[in-house]
Order: sequence, then structure tokens, then C-alpha cells
Amino acid sequence: MLRYLSFLTAFILLLSGCRPPVQPSVIPATSTPVPPVLVELEPVQLTQTSTPTPLPPTLTPTRTLTPTPTTTPPHPMDIRAMRSADFPGSDITMVEELERGANYHRYYAFYLSGGLKIYALLTVPNGEMPAGGWPAIVFNHGYIPPDQYRTTERYIAYVDWLARGGYVVFRIDYRGHDRSEGEASGAYGDPGYTVDVLNAVASLQRFPEVNPEKIGMWGHSMGGFLTLRSMVISPDIRAGVIWAGVVGSYDDMLNRWRRPGFTQGSTPTPSSRRRWRLDWLGAYGSPELNPDFWNAISSNAFLADLSGPVQLHHGTLDESVPPEFSEQLAQQIQDVGGVVELFTYPGDNHNLSNYFSQAMTRTLAFFDTYLK
Repeated sequence: MLRYLSFLTAFILLLSGCRPPVQPSVIPATSTPVPPVLVELEPVQLTQTSTPTPLPPTLTPTRTLTPTPTTTPPHPMDIRAMRSADFPGSDITMVEELERGANYHRYYAFYLSGGLKIYALLTVPNGEMPAGGWPAIVFNHGYIPPDQYRTTERYIAYVDWLARGGYVVFRIDYRGHDRSEGEASGAYGDPGYTVDVLNAVASLQRFPEVNPEKIGMWGHSMGGFLTLRSMVISPDIRAGVIWAGVVGSYDDMLNRWRRPGFTQGSTPTPSSRRRWRLDWLGAYGSPELNPDFWNAISSNAFLADLSGPVQLHHGTLDESVPPEFSEQLAQQIQDVGGVVELFTYPGDNHNLSNYFSQAMTRTLAFFDTYLK
């Protein structure tokens, strides 16, 4: 009866549009959770509106290099640097035969030095050439203003003495003198003149009438500086004679060379010939502060390596170059066991005018001893 009444009540409610209440389901706490339903969505196509930033490339490891220590190149006037240089000289080319001497021929000639054509006065003895060739002398003249210098002028008597003595004499015109190519930049602050002298030696060694093992050198004043310098650079100069030479160290040249018009402690005139004084003192400091630099460019620091005996001549009243330079050099050469002769001439001047014949006789005897 009760079942019938319930069915009847539900039927009536259905006909009236009402739904019977739904009893909630109770999930026991110990039951397993129902996983959520995953809905697969349609992929969305994105429109690219900017350039993407590229990823950095993969770096390949490279070998780590050990940095090479940098070294300051030696100064062009450094004696050691000049020893490592090449001075090949060239064949000597005769340009013109000049008036002959008493027993020798005279020629106007040239050779090459560092790509420059350097002119010279060349003498060649008459007569039968000795076995192996004539002994020869490279003749280094003193300072003459380059624009006044002429190949066939000055030092004529000096060359004549040596040429009549049976020597090939090669009196060279440094670069920038007379017709020689290049710039006349001076001897003390630039290596150019020394390069010309050393290439003259090599050129004489190639000359068919010269014995390459018997080459000497003569120098006056600035030419004495070049002679001493060449003899500590090249082993090919067998003997050297220096008259009134600028043969002090650079320290002496800076502090003890009282030239006419130059007083001790004054500022040197910044001429092209003396510019090196100001430039080097500014760049390297004084000899007292930086002796390594000044010794490296001074021939006096290398006298143990002189290529042969040296003979020195100096007048005691020389007003251009102090006699003390020659006296000091003689002592320095003796101190290292070298062979040296020193002659001083009382009251004589820079050119040894009063004792010229005596000085030339001693010069010729010296060369005869060591070159013949």
C-alpha cells in the first residue's frame, strides 16, 4: 500500500512538471580519488611579429698563448747593434782620372753605401803590384761644412804622403758631401758616416789591386771619431792612425769638450749637428743617471775589441779638441792590453801645422810596420 502511494505521488509530480529531489552522493573518505578528465584543445597558430634574438654560438676552446715579452730595439748608434749589421760595400767605379801624383795615379770614383752613391778620391801606386795586392788606407777627413766640401780640395798633402809611400788611399766623401748622395747628418748623433766608412772598407776589399788583409785607417778630428768607432765594430781594420781625434767617451763629449763659443754648463746650440745632445739627454737622461745607454754608444767602452794597434797625435794647444781626449784614450787602451802609441806636439794646433812633416813620417812608419 505504501509503495503504491509513493508511486502515485511521483506520478502526480511528474505530470505537474516538478522533479523529485536528488539525494547527494557521499564518497567515503577512504575511497580512491577520481582523476580529472583532460580535454585536448586545438593548437593555436601564433603570428611572428619580431625577429627572435639568436642564441650565442657555441665557443670552441682555443690554446692559450703565452705573451711574448717586448724588448726595446737597440739605439742605431749602439756599438753592438752596428756589429750585427751588414756592410757589403760594392765594386769601386772609376769616373774620371785626375792629374797623376809623383808615383801614383789619382781617380775620381764612387762606391755604394746603404743604397747611396758615395764619391771618393782614389790613389793607386805605380809599378809592380806586390803579391796579394797593395796595402790600402781608408782616409777619414775631419769636419768641413758639407756645402763647402770639395773632393779634390783639402788634405791634399796628407794624401800625397801616404800615396807616395806605396799605399792605395781611399779618401771618401761622406754622404751629403759634394756629389755624394744622402743627407749630411753629422757623425756623433747619426750612424750614417760610420756606415759609409765601413762600406768603404768592404769596397776596398773587393778592389782587384788591394790586399784585403792589409787595410788600415787614418782619421783627423771628426774622422778620428769615425776611425776609432770603426775599429771596435769591424775586425777588418789592421791598424789606425788618429790626429787630434774626437776620441773621448760621450760623457767626455758632453761635459769636457769646451768648443769655441761653448762654455761649460751652457745649453748646446740646437743645430742639426748638435741636436743629438738635447734629444738624447731628454730621452735617456745624463750619463750619471743612465750609464748603460751612454756606454753602449761609446767606442771607449769596447776598447778590448780594437781590431789593431792605434797611433795617436795631438798638439798641446789644440783649441778645437782637447789633448786630454788622446791622452786618456792612450791610457784606456793600455789598461785593456792593447797596442798604442801617443805623440804630443808642444804648442801645436789642431792641424799639427808646426810638426806636420814629423807627424806624417811617424804615421807612415806606423803603417809600414803593421800593413806591409
